[in-house]
Amino acid sequence: MTLEPDYKISLGEHVRRAFDQRAPIVALESTVIAHGLPYPLNLETAFECERIITESGVTPATVGLVDGLPTVGLNEDQIRAFAAGVAPDDTKIEKVGLNNLATVSVRRRWGATTVASSLKLAHQAGVRVFSTGGIGGVHRGADQSFDVSNDLIALGDIPLICVCAGAKAILDLPKTVEYLETLGVPILGYQTDELPAFYSRSSGLAVDAKVETAYEVAEIAYRHWSLGNRSAILLCVPVPGKEQIEASTILPIIEEVVDLAAEKGIVGKAVTPFLLSEMERATDGRTVKANLALLKNNASVAALVAESLSKEF
Repeated sequence: MTLEPDYKISLGEHVRRAFDQRAPIVALESTVIAHGLPYPLNLETAFECERIITESGVTPATVGLVDGLPTVGLNEDQIRAFAAGVAPDDTKIEKVGLNNLATVSVRRRWGATTVASSLKLAHQAGVRVFSTGGIGGVHRGADQSFDVSNDLIALGDIPLICVCAGAKAILDLPKTVEYLETLGVPILGYQTDELPAFYSRSSGLAVDAKVETAYEVAEIAYRHWSLGNRSAILLCVPVPGKEQIEASTILPIIEEVVDLAAEKGIVGKAVTPFLLSEMERATDGRTVKANLALLKNNASVAALVAESLSKEF
C-alpha cells in the first residue's frame, strides 16, 4: 500500500490569499463549535470570533476535516454544518484528536479538531498563531486514571503560539503546570502574573513570565524557536472581569460535580461533557457566558499577536 502522492492539507480561499499576501493568520479549533457549545450559540460564537479577527486586519482559519480532508480555513457553509453537528451526508461529525486523526481522514468523514489536532494541522499549513478557549491537561485523579490530555503532548512538540484562558478549570491545574514545565512549554501571562483558571482570572499559580504587549509575545516566541526549541508558547489571557466567576464560587461547584461523576461511574471521554453540563446547570448558565466571553477575548488578543509576529518576525 502506498499513500496518495497528492494528499495534502486544503486551504480555504481566504487563507490561501493571506499566505500569498504574507498576511497574518490565526487558526481556530472546531471542536468547540461541534461539541463544546449548544446550538445556536456555537454558530454565533464561531462567526463572532472570525469577525473579531477579520476586523483586526487578520485572517481567521478555522480548522476541521471535511470528507476526510484536513482543512485550514472552513467556509461559512462548512462552519454551519459543524455547528449543527451533522455532515451533509447525515453522519455525525466526530471529535478528532491526534489518536484518530488518520482514521477519520482515511474513512473520509467530517471531523471537529481538538486543540491538539488543530495545532498539528495549523502548523503543517504554516500558521503560527492559534486561538482557543482553554487547553486540556492533567485530569483530577490522574495518578489513578492516567488521564492526561494529548493537548499537552502537542504543545510540547508543535511550535505555535497558543492563546488561551489557561487550562480548563475542571482539571488539576498544579499538575498541568508541572507537566508543561517538563515539556519545556513557556507559560506567559498576558498582563497578569498568575495563570488564569478559565472561568476565574487567577489560580494562585505563577506563570513563567508576565507580558504586557503582543509584540513582547512575538519577540519571545521568535527567540524561543530561534534557540532550537520545538515547543509551543502558551499565552494565557484572563477571562474579561465582568464575566469571570470567582474561584471561591466555582471551585466548590467543580468539587461537587467531580464527586457526582465518580458516584455515577462516568469515566473516559464522557467525563468532560458531563462535568461541563452539570456546571452550567449549577451556575445557572454563568459558565457558558464566561466561556463565550473568553473565546472572543482570546481571538482578539491572538489577532494582535499574529499581526506583530507577521510584521516583525
